[in-house]
Amino acid sequence: MTASLFIDGAWRAGGGANLVSTDPATGAEVWAGVSADATDVAAAVLAARRAFQPWADLALEDRVAAVRRYKSALEDRAEAMAKDFSRETGKPLWETKTEIASMMAKVDVSITARAERAGERAAATTFGQAVLRHRPHGVMAVLGPFNFPGHLPNGHIVPALLAGDTVVFKPSEETPLAAQWMIQAFEAAGFPPGVVNLVQGGRETGAALLDQPIDGLLFTGSAEAGAVFRRQFVDRPEVILALELGGDNPLIVWGDVDPEAAAAVIVQSAFITTGQRCSCARRLILPEGSAGDRIVGATAALAKRLRIGAWDGANEPFMGPLISARAAVGASARVQALIARGGHEILPFDVEGAFVTPAMVEATGIETPDQEIFAPVLQVRRAADFDGAIALANATRFGLSAGLIAEDEALWRRFVQRSRAGVVNWNRPTTGAASNMPFGGLGASGNHRPSAYYAADYCAYPVASFEAPRPTFAPGDIKGLAS
Repeated sequence: MTASLFIDGAWRAGGGANLVSTDPATGAEVWAGVSADATDVAAAVLAARRAFQPWADLALEDRVAAVRRYKSALEDRAEAMAKDFSRETGKPLWETKTEIASMMAKVDVSITARAERAGERAAATTFGQAVLRHRPHGVMAVLGPFNFPGHLPNGHIVPALLAGDTVVFKPSEETPLAAQWMIQAFEAAGFPPGVVNLVQGGRETGAALLDQPIDGLLFTGSAEAGAVFRRQFVDRPEVILALELGGDNPLIVWGDVDPEAAAAVIVQSAFITTGQRCSCARRLILPEGSAGDRIVGATAALAKRLRIGAWDGANEPFMGPLISARAAVGASARVQALIARGGHEILPFDVEGAFVTPAMVEATGIETPDQEIFAPVLQVRRAADFDGAIALANATRFGLSAGLIAEDEALWRRFVQRSRAGVVNWNRPTTGAASNMPFGGLGASGNHRPSAYYAADYCAYPVASFEAPRPTFAPGDIKGLAS
């Protein structure tokens, strides 16, 4: 067993239940440790609270220098980290290398974003100087997901540290080793004790953290968990919530589009990361008739060519397994439920352990649950006209990502005007997102606090001031004074 918690600048054993992560491709043990219990969690929050004011009082350039040292520490560890990320998540090595590169790039992006969106500026007025500043909230609880165990929590943590917040990080219980790598990089960067803390564990550890006197919850995960957090904090308005949740994301193909070119975008949208991205396309919306049939045929043919395998297999795979065999069984049950409702199987959802194949189900005209199947499962629906396609796209309680494949720019202008989603792409995969743009959604996909470039917005609050070097009011300036 490893010393699995990092609290107040030191590694220590946890007081909770044993925790093990495994390689989903083989079932082999990857990491073993002990979870944090409520006492450990309280100690982590107390350490973060003690560290907060000294960290917030540091000059901005000192915090910037610290996160740049963290970037260098990631770079030093990138190759070994990528291999362990692949072992723990099952993702191909090419993808985990990309994830760690994104973690490093996040540092400079976050520095720029903080200056643009949460910096200081002043303007002269009749009554003195008006000054805008931003101040950190305090102790931020960060709950991370398993699908991008480094990149997604990193996108909360780095902006929070730049703002002057301190952090208690609880990663997914599926990916404790990835979190340990991250914290070792923060340790190597020389952050003061208590500024970044790690508590490993499952639901009980997370619940203990949210019961603590935190100042913010930064969460990436399921819509179901996000709904629980909304209810939990309804009477704690002092806690800022930034919820990055899932989506039942639509992708429309319309007009005279080459079927094979469209299929390439569809496959990248629906099946990348074995469908385990919150921005993956879940619903493919096509014209009725032969035009839609050609898109379905080309997509199914391309999906059959996708190589599926372990991250270190002899032939590089397009996708690996789901995070666990349990996840594969759950996804299979949802696919079977679609078929039981009247869905027609275009590509079957085959399961072998945690490995699954891309599935396509024709679902036109049937009622299906408005839910995110976190797997490579694509429902196909047909529309009589483009307005009907947009209506189908918006027929969801979610609003994370959406896409249009079309060569008619007028269709794109109509779609981007009417679509209800936070990320809306044209002739690009629904999973594509620029690092210098916001990332987030509306409805059940979030709470109007997008992350990525806009993370600076929820990591600090604005303070507006009128300022003058000496008192500028005299008694004679006050209206209605008695003589």
